[in-house]
Amino acid sequence: MIIIKSPEEIELMRESALIVSKTLGMLAAEVKPGVSTLKLDAMAETFIRDHGAVPGFLGLYDFPNTLCMSPNAQVVHGIPNAQPLENGDIISIDCGALKNGFYGDHAYTFEVGEVDKETKKTSRYYKRKPLCRYSTV
Repeated sequence: MIIIKSPEEIELMRESALIVSKTLGMLAAEVKPGVSTLKLDAMAETFIRDHGAVPGFLGLYDFPNTLCMSPNAQVVHGIPNAQPLENGDIISIDCGALKNGFYGDHAYTFEVGEVDKETKKTSRYYKRKPLCRYSTV
């Protein structure tokens, strides 16, 4: 069943999504060689809480962290750890925030330092491709 949202509810949803976007924007400057995913996770949790929301993934189905972080070939929903990122890695960061009863949720793949040409090409290719296609009748 589809529940139609009011303009007010849509605005509340937008606020949650905006916090997530700003969190990923903040993290963009921090993703670099030598930084652990646990450190990035702690920074995201602080940022989300400082903006009046709570981390959307923390505790959800017993998930232990704020972010899902998947380096390199790991597909999705990786758990942050103390291993530092290395030059040439790519890291997918999935972030969620809950505010006013609505979730915002986005993911973005970042390059860590200097990434080889083939990885860069592949990453850019998939960033241009929609995950799903919609058709109208």
